Amino acid sequence: MAPFSVYAFDELDKLCAQRREAGVDVIDFGVGDPTDPTPRAVVEAGQAALESHRCSGYPSYIGSPAFRGASAAFMERRFGVTLDPATEITATIGSKEAVFHLPQAFVDPGRIVLVPTPGYPPYSAGTAFAGGRVATYPVAAEGPLLPDLDGLPPGVADEIAVVWITQPHVPTGRSASVDALGRLADQCRHRGILLCSDEAYSELWYDEPPASALQVGRENVLVFQSLSKQAAMTGYRIGFVAGDAQATVTFRRLKTQVDSGAPAFVQDAAIAALADPSLAARSRERYAARAEILIPALRALGCDVDMPEAGLYLWARTPERDGTAMSGVDFARELLTGPAAMAVLPGEWLVDDEEAAVPAPGNGDERASGRASPGACRVRLALVPDEERCVEAAARLASC
Repeated sequence: MAPFSVYAFDELDKLCAQRREAGVDVIDFGVGDPTDPTPRAVVEAGQAALESHRCSGYPSYIGSPAFRGASAAFMERRFGVTLDPATEITATIGSKEAVFHLPQAFVDPGRIVLVPTPGYPPYSAGTAFAGGRVATYPVAAEGPLLPDLDGLPPGVADEIAVVWITQPHVPTGRSASVDALGRLADQCRHRGILLCSDEAYSELWYDEPPASALQVGRENVLVFQSLSKQAAMTGYRIGFVAGDAQATVTFRRLKTQVDSGAPAFVQDAAIAALADPSLAARSRERYAARAEILIPALRALGCDVDMPEAGLYLWARTPERDGTAMSGVDFARELLTGPAAMAVLPGEWLVDDEEAAVPAPGNGDERASGRASPGACRVRLALVPDEERCVEAAARLASC
């Protein structure tokens, strides 16, 4: 992947804009950007902070003591993990910038970063930008969620600097167990590999809450958290990185070079969100209600789709045409240009097909084995339109 290759979500935005310019009422399930208002308590905290910080100057590179303390309290309440706010937590401008920049601090040119596919594009883009090599492990709708480093080809594991996991995994909506996280963390520690766990969706679950990688130890482990999804704060751009103290020091040194810290008033708004678990609970209720509207309509159209364990996405298998499942691209085009006028993201756009895959035992090397890519014949629907729009989308699907 080239550092500045086409970003799938930007491409989808352009396609939707073209349809709207043609007068079509597009219902956008493509990008995972919550449309729900930011909770009133969070907005009010941010408004008050605008006044109190009106002469504050540059914020702290690493986050205010109050924000880092609130982040530590959240991690202890939610995961039972005790962290030192002074040495083990750093504020970030959302999670995307932290994910993209991290390889510049930890990956020497030519070293490997192992990433899930399908997965979040900045895992690979940030690696390429830092001069590292991307290797992928496939994550399917069923089967192992995490790579097994003990089963890698001889010498490959020695070249790995960082392993990325998404917990819970998106878009499949599945969560790894504490035991599975522990096995991978032990393998990484044994080899001196940094385990990075993207936990931005950890609070959007529908049955059992996902575990954190920090529950199996902090040595060689960093987690990436965000307020974007759990508190509908995507536009605020606020999150934090937590874990291994040595790795945190290294990451902080990088942060002083690439930005001037998250705005102080945004941190204060986030403190209000971190302190109130009911905000995430209400988000879960909304996304579950939307899924329950859309799943029957998609099944009636021939899609194989279930309620996810976590996250705000449906990972639907496409319907068949003449006995063969449609490609995600073809089905997405049909939904966008046909009577449904719905935007969804093709699974193929989320898969790193350009990079050499590292086979993961149990998953297998998708290309070498001849099996389909884990993104093939899939589409991702972000449950961000409100219930009224979901009802309208279900009605449109029924007319297809």
